[in-house]
Amino acid sequence: MKSPRSASRPDRPNSVLWKLLTLEQLMTGSLVHLVYWFGLGVVALGGFGAIGASVGVALREGPLMGLLAAIPVAVAGLLVIAALAIVWRSFCEFYVVIIQIGEDLRAMRRTAEAGAVSTSAKPGRSAADGDQ
Repeated sequence: MKSPRSASRPDRPNSVLWKLLTLEQLMTGSLVHLVYWFGLGVVALGGFGAIGASVGVALREGPLMGLLAAIPVAVAGLLVIAALAIVWRSFCEFYVVIIQIGEDLRAMRRTAEAGAVSTSAKPGRSAADGDQ
C-alpha cells in the first residue's frame, strides 16, 4: 500500500503540479474569467469617465447649450463603451476557443497514438491484410 506522502509528490507524472509545470494541464481556462471581469471593470471605468465628461461639458457651458452639448457626448460615450464591452467579450471568447482547439488536438493526438500502438501490437497483421 502506498503512503499518502508519496501520492502527493510533485515529481510524479500524474500530479497536478507536474502537469501545470509541463503545460499538460492549462490554467488559462480559469484565468480567462478573471481577465474578462478585470477588462469589464476597465470598460466600466471608461463608462464613468464618459458620464463625467458629459457632466463636465454641461457644467462648463450655459444651461441650454450645456444640455445640448452634454447629451451627444453622453450618448457617444455610452455607445463606445457598449462597443468596447462587446469587443472585449469576443476577444475573451476567441481566446477560450483557441484553448479548446489546443485541448482537442491534444486529445486527438493521444487517441491516434493509442490507435497506432494497438495496431502495431497485433502480430501477423500487415497493411495488405486490411485491403482484402
